[in-house]
Amino acid sequence: MEITVLHNTRWIKNTIPVSDCAKNLSLMNIGTISKVREFHKSFPQYSVTPLASLDNLAGETGVGGIYVKDESYRFGLNSFKALGCTFALASFIAQTVGCSVWDLDYTTLTSPDMKSKLGEYTFFATTDGNHGRALAWAANQIRQKSVIYMPKGCPAVRLENIRREGAQAYITESNYDDTIRFTAQLAEKTPGGVIVQDTAWEGYEDIPGWIMQGYGVMALEACDQLRERGIMPTHMFIQAGVGAFAGSAQGLVCNYYGDESPISFVVEPTVAACHYRSAQKGDGSIVKVGGDMDTIMAGLACGEPNILSWDILRNKSSYFTTIEDETAARGMRVLGAPLRGDPRVISGESGASAMGFLIDLLTSSERSMAELREQAGIGRDSHILLFSTEGDTDPENYRRIVWEGQLHSGV
Repeated sequence: MEITVLHNTRWIKNTIPVSDCAKNLSLMNIGTISKVREFHKSFPQYSVTPLASLDNLAGETGVGGIYVKDESYRFGLNSFKALGCTFALASFIAQTVGCSVWDLDYTTLTSPDMKSKLGEYTFFATTDGNHGRALAWAANQIRQKSVIYMPKGCPAVRLENIRREGAQAYITESNYDDTIRFTAQLAEKTPGGVIVQDTAWEGYEDIPGWIMQGYGVMALEACDQLRERGIMPTHMFIQAGVGAFAGSAQGLVCNYYGDESPISFVVEPTVAACHYRSAQKGDGSIVKVGGDMDTIMAGLACGEPNILSWDILRNKSSYFTTIEDETAARGMRVLGAPLRGDPRVISGESGASAMGFLIDLLTSSERSMAELREQAGIGRDSHILLFSTEGDTDPENYRRIVWEGQLHSGV
C-alpha cells in the first residue's frame, strides 16, 4: 500500500526546553484517575468502550499492531465528552455543598436531597457539538439548567442533539474562541451561572482540570486493555483542539508507563494549529490562531491552547503535526471500511484525524514521511495507540464524506 501525500501535512520534533510540569502532570495521577473511574462506574450508563485491534491493517502497513479506542459507545452519546462533564459537575457540586467528591455517586448526585442542598444553577458552555451535548445530558441528570452556544457554521443536527438533552442551545456568528469569551461573560452575568469548559486560562483552571481528569478514564481503560493483552504501546497518536483530551492522554500514559512511555504525536488541522505553531516557536510560550478556522474537523477548530494541557504536551509529547481535511477524511474511510477481518470503527471527522495522519505516515513514499518513520523508530515492532473520540455525530455529513468523497466544512 502506498499513498502519495499531496496535502499540507507537516511535522516538527519537539525541541522546547523542558520545564517543571509536575503540578499539572499530577492531575493525571494513576491513583486519582482510578478513583474517577470508580465514580463513573456508579452511572448505570457506564461501560468500558472497545479497544479495536486492527491486526490486518497493521500487517498491511508494516507495524506490529494498531489499536483504536472507540468512544462512539460512551454513555450512549456517541463521544467521550461525558467523561469530563460528569466528573466536573460532581467536583463542582462537592465543592459547593462542602463534601468530598469521592463521597458522591450517581444515586447521590441525582437525588432530590442533593438538588435541595445545591439549589439552582445554570451551566454554560461553548461547543461544536459533542461537549455541549454531554454537558446538557449531565446537567439534566442532576436536574439543573444548561445553556449552550456553538460557533458559526455548526450543523443543525448537532444543535438539535443538544436541545434534545434539555438545554437551551444557539449558533452564533463568531468562531470558537470568540464564542467562548461571549459565553463566559454571559455566565458571569447570570445568577447561578457557571461556565463548564475544557479549555483553561489564567484564573479559570479548576473546572478544566476536573474535565481532564474525567477524560483520563478513557486513556486508563486503554492502557489496562493493552496490558491485559500483554502489549506495551511504543507510539501514540492524539488529536488536539484546545488540547484537553491530548494533555489528559499524554499525562495519563506518562504516569502509567514512566520511562517506557510511548513516543507521541499531537495532530491538528492546519488552519487551527495552535500547538504546532507554539512548538515551532520553541520557547514554551503559546501561539494563538484566529480567523474562521474552516475545517471539517469541527471539534479541533480551536485557536487557543488549554494552559494546563499545554504544560503537559510541551514537556512530554514527541512531535507536533498538522493535517488537511482530506487526511482526516481518509482516516474516516480506513476505519469505516476496514480490511477483511478487522473490526469496523465509525469515526467522525475529528475522531479519525489521528488515524488519517498515521495512514499518511505509514504509507507515503514522500521523503518527509520516510524521515519521520525512521526518526520515530516506526517499524515491525511498533504497537500504536489511537483514540477515536467520536462517532458519526453528524450522520449526513459522515455519509457525504465517506460515501461521496465530499469535504463539507463543519465549522
